[in-house]
Amino acid sequence: MQDQNRYALKEWAIILKALSEGRQILLLRKGGLIEKNARFEVKHTEFFIYPTYLHQQRRGIVPAWSAKLEHLMAAPPPEGEVILSHYAVVQQMFKITDPERVQMLSDLHVLNNEEVKTRFFHGQAAGLHLLLLRVFQLAKPLRIPFRPSYSGCRSWVDLGLELPTSGCRPVLNDDAFDRETRRITACISPSGQSP
Repeated sequence: MQDQNRYALKEWAIILKALSEGRQILLLRKGGLIEKNARFEVKHTEFFIYPTYLHQQRRGIVPAWSAKLEHLMAAPPPEGEVILSHYAVVQQMFKITDPERVQMLSDLHVLNNEEVKTRFFHGQAAGLHLLLLRVFQLAKPLRIPFRPSYSGCRSWVDLGLELPTSGCRPVLNDDAFDRETRRITACISPSGQSP
């Protein structure tokens, strides 16, 4: 893991909550509206997770997580401030073009089937990027002032300063992480077996 980093990936705050609790270790991404051809690229394999509140919607989350979403929406960070509490390292990346494979992942994340389907078929080419992440909780949340350059419907943000990662601890222990990794790779491998 890098000692410090200046990049963050924007993600719904409710997804960060699921990552922070070990409920999921994957992200399903398509691309931000202002990104080239609205396509997602894995520009960085390590990053802070930047929680967003603007586009997350109750109708996109499994019902069991609706109350947690309402709680998050009722207590956003102070205006003009960004709070970074977690860091991620990409362990594996996949491009999934088979909707049945995506469906097999449904119990491994908190997005509901309709939201995943919408993302899968959005844009010119069907499919999603799956990032398998090792997520770490920072020793202490980092509070930084919001900058206008962070705005917009983009996936990646250059924070403009190097921030420390020292003292991070993994959300899941090694055994739990390995178990979840095997479950995910079994779902998306063509044979249905772990590679």
